[in-house]
Amino acid sequence: MDTAEAAEFAQDGILRRQSLRESAARTYARSLPIVPVRARGLTIEGADGQRYLDCLSGAGSLALGHNHPVVLEAIRAVLDSGAPLQVLDLATPVKDAFVSELFRTLPRELADRGRVQFCGPAGADAVEAALKLVRTATGRRGLLSFSGAYHGMTEGALEASGGAQDVRVVRLPYPYNYRCPFGIGGERGAELSARWTASLLDDPKSGVQPPAGMILEPVQGEGGVIPAPDSWLRRMRELTAVRGIPLIADEVQTGVGRTGAFWAVEHSGIVPDVMVLSKAVGGSLPLAVVVYRDELDTWQPGAHAGTFRGNQLAMAAGAATLAYVRENGLAERAAALGNRMLAQLRQLAEQQPCIGEVRGRGLMIGVELVDAEADGDASGGGRPAAPELAAAVQRQCLSRGLIVELGGRHGSVVRLLPPLTITDEQTEVVLDRLSDAIVTAARAPVREQARGGADARVPRGPSPNVHR
Repeated sequence: MDTAEAAEFAQDGILRRQSLRESAARTYARSLPIVPVRARGLTIEGADGQRYLDCLSGAGSLALGHNHPVVLEAIRAVLDSGAPLQVLDLATPVKDAFVSELFRTLPRELADRGRVQFCGPAGADAVEAALKLVRTATGRRGLLSFSGAYHGMTEGALEASGGAQDVRVVRLPYPYNYRCPFGIGGERGAELSARWTASLLDDPKSGVQPPAGMILEPVQGEGGVIPAPDSWLRRMRELTAVRGIPLIADEVQTGVGRTGAFWAVEHSGIVPDVMVLSKAVGGSLPLAVVVYRDELDTWQPGAHAGTFRGNQLAMAAGAATLAYVRENGLAERAAALGNRMLAQLRQLAEQQPCIGEVRGRGLMIGVELVDAEADGDASGGGRPAAPELAAAVQRQCLSRGLIVELGGRHGSVVRLLPPLTITDEQTEVVLDRLSDAIVTAARAPVREQARGGADARVPRGPSPNVHR
């Protein structure tokens, strides 16, 4: 057995043991059967020696890619200093530096009157804290959220997400141009969404009691990379402000330059009452915080806590990441690079009828795949989703050394979340591989698209050198 065969054999063993020992709830491991052993920037190397361009980026948590030097240096500095690694909510120089850098990036109106709560280490923990915050401050229980939303996997976060059903949560129509719930799309569809919201709040017979808050994503991520129109976000801010309803912006995936602004709410100019932050804010390590206006700070001591809210390594990595993105204009670069990628993918869509829509903001991009042979919905809903085709595209990408994620209402949206440090050359390679994968998958019969199963192996092809 040569070295390559031995490496593949070792990887097969790890994957087999994972499938036998880990829970049925595992997700990424099913569609991406690889075993990462080394990573740098955009590139991951598997245990079998295969190399991949990673456009999943830890579900958006790696703003600077894998093992960026400034992040590693910040972590080593804490380790070498002898500082405690876990201090609950005690004040430390590391935490002070993180909070100072975080407030430097926030919308000025929020930073000037802001408070910060460190939560458990996941975004869902921060969502839970935000919901508890507004319910405590207002004395109300109800919540407004939106169809297609995703706010985490804990019980309260799931209640606010699009797929759940709970009487305390009223789900409102989110503006989705390609599959507009009103069959119109565009500015008119977004305006009808706003009117629907206002009507529910103001009609005494609507059955909707005054809520504790409204939670929304400026760009729905798991929902299919759907950017909210800026005018609609301004209307939501106006509707909530006039009625005394705290507005919660979930920036877990959109924050830290991802959408072409440091925070996605900045595109519309709104200032929410609460911002939920995680993923990239920890510089690749677990960290989650809630930032909110001081008048909402009515909690009693101990009202919200968490053992691992004092993660010093994550705070150091997070401060270094925030500073690097800010000082190097990576949000602005994400905007320019994202526009270029969207333009090229839209050119591809003109040639490939299986692409229903290309959309996104900055380096948060989605390609919605549809049944090219079906007729569009006469009400403006677009052609039927094609989840089998999307899964086939993901497999074709992986065989070409490209990691992408799927999302959207029916799992039919191919999502790109490359690190903000991706180079121009790497961008072209990503687009070439994705385009080739879409063209190849679209030509295959449906029975071949559906092939592969939950724990399918990676199709073997040439191992391109993607270290760039």
